[in-house]
Amino acid sequence: MKPSGFAKNIEAFLFELTDVFRFIGSFFSNLFSKRFEYDELINQLYKTGYQSFFLISITGLILGLVLTLQTRPMMADLGAEAWLPNLVFISVLREMGPVIMALLFAGKVGSGIGAELSSMRVTEQIDAMEVSATNPIKYLVVTRVLATTIMLPVLVFYADLIAFLGSYLGMKAYSNISFPLFFAQAFDGIYFYDILPATVKTFFFGFFIGIISCYKGYYANRGTEGVGQAANASVVISSMVIFLLDLIAVQITSLFEI
Repeated sequence: MKPSGFAKNIEAFLFELTDVFRFIGSFFSNLFSKRFEYDELINQLYKTGYQSFFLISITGLILGLVLTLQTRPMMADLGAEAWLPNLVFISVLREMGPVIMALLFAGKVGSGIGAELSSMRVTEQIDAMEVSATNPIKYLVVTRVLATTIMLPVLVFYADLIAFLGSYLGMKAYSNISFPLFFAQAFDGIYFYDILPATVKTFFFGFFIGIISCYKGYYANRGTEGVGQAANASVVISSMVIFLLDLIAVQITSLFEI
């Protein structure tokens, strides 16, 4: 009896999931081996941050501004407009900032990594590195995954700051609130457990964006179609993993708040 199409899809998914875990194991084994590629890591940190800086800046500003403008009328009707800065800042800090910026990061950086490595695979540059006794995992994968893992939390913190300024501009458009008063209202009730879970999960977001994008690019199909498929798959799968990790993080955080 031949397996159905659904069974074949499940089987293919499990095989690929096994390959991903094997790829993660290869990443860690090369991460702690000798002769680390520091110069390439610095280069990837710069490229990763530089590619995302403008997009993160614009999105963070619009996020804080729009969220404030959309929420203000409702809070004003309830007579709780003074709570608006704190409400917006907690929303951005704990949930909206990390998730939205991670999705943008996956679309901008993840697709770039997938396309770059798949192009190197198609043009046999990776094969040439293996033949010349250069470890492509150490040089190409480890540096890029570390760059995404390090830079995404930094970019999220920066986006939170820009969203905070955007929220102030939204409040200033309808009131004469001073910046010191807005600052005090925004940070009133902000605790350590508001910052820690959001920061920790951004490291996981960055790691999986990097590892998935590198995996899809490193094992891309031959031919020019493989480049587009790798870039597209990097974004789609990374986005799904981000939502899954966020769901897990919310459940774990809720256990500690009970």
